[in-house]
Amino acid sequence: MASTDKEAAARDATPSNPRGIPYAPFVDKVEDYVTSRADVEPTLRRFQEMIAKYQFMEQNLQRRVAGLKDKMPDIRKTLEAVRFLKLRTGESDPIETTFELNDTLYAKAEIPPTDEVYLWLGANVMLSYPIDEAEALLESKLQAAKQSLSNCEEDLDFLREQITTMEVAVARVYNWDVVQKRKEKEEEEKGKGKNSQNSGS
Repeated sequence: MASTDKEAAARDATPSNPRGIPYAPFVDKVEDYVTSRADVEPTLRRFQEMIAKYQFMEQNLQRRVAGLKDKMPDIRKTLEAVRFLKLRTGESDPIETTFELNDTLYAKAEIPPTDEVYLWLGANVMLSYPIDEAEALLESKLQAAKQSLSNCEEDLDFLREQITTMEVAVARVYNWDVVQKRKEKEEEEKGKGKNSQNSGS
């Protein structure tokens, strides 16, 4: 029990954006993450895993944004139709209209003045609503979709920044490793030079 509390506290302590996506660590000094060349591989692997996680989240959000952008025009269209029907509740004559059965099929219909509408809620469920309630429901759905889209776009920008930060971190650790290899090689060559001088004397 105590370990799960500690894990939760550690998660809460990790800085994140409003939707809980953690910030990428900014690698200013490579030495804070890597103390020897033996640490380079595991550190690079850890950073690459973080990049992969951010990219996975980015793909999911892109799909969500596409879904919301598809759904919002339908909600708007339905809301406009409900508002139009609401304006006609006081009239007695039916209106003739065409309505869409599917993408390429339309039918003509006469709609008498009405004070209720049927709305698809998804999962093959349709419910009857008084017009005022239907309007309020659709307005709240549209508002929620707009907010969700705004959050998703904000999160996508945030994720792109984190991916860039991690890519910079990977490059810094890799460059640090290259410099260390060069230093080791130079020290080796110096050692060989001293040994050859000693054997010569």
